[in-house]
Amino acid sequence: MNALSPSFRAGKSADRPDPAPDVIGMKWAALAEAANIVADLAGIETEIPLQEMQDMAALNRRAEGWRRQRAERCIADLTAAMEPGITALLAIQQKGNDPRPAANALWREFSVARETLLSLLPPNRRQRPR
Repeated sequence: MNALSPSFRAGKSADRPDPAPDVIGMKWAALAEAANIVADLAGIETEIPLQEMQDMAALNRRAEGWRRQRAERCIADLTAAMEPGITALLAIQQKGNDPRPAANALWREFSVARETLLSLLPPNRRQRPR
């Protein structure tokens, strides 16, 4: 009686939630919100498409390990640039100065990182940004 019955194995996996939360998708959603703030300060009308959010979530769930690791690293690097960048933009605006030139520069940084992240998606999941 060494083997587990199929019903026991099925019950264990069905009752347990997926142990890996959608870390990439959650972090990307937060970065997309930050990017929308930057775009607003830059005077750019843009919105991150819902499909792109879903693709980033798929990257976490279905992509090979190396793709996930690179995506996590890229997101961490982008977060490290966006947090102080937004703080600086808000300080510029609060002093009554025009934040658009600096916001445009930060938006370009975000756009390059976004392209990198999208390139990490498996080929059948890629959608180009608008």
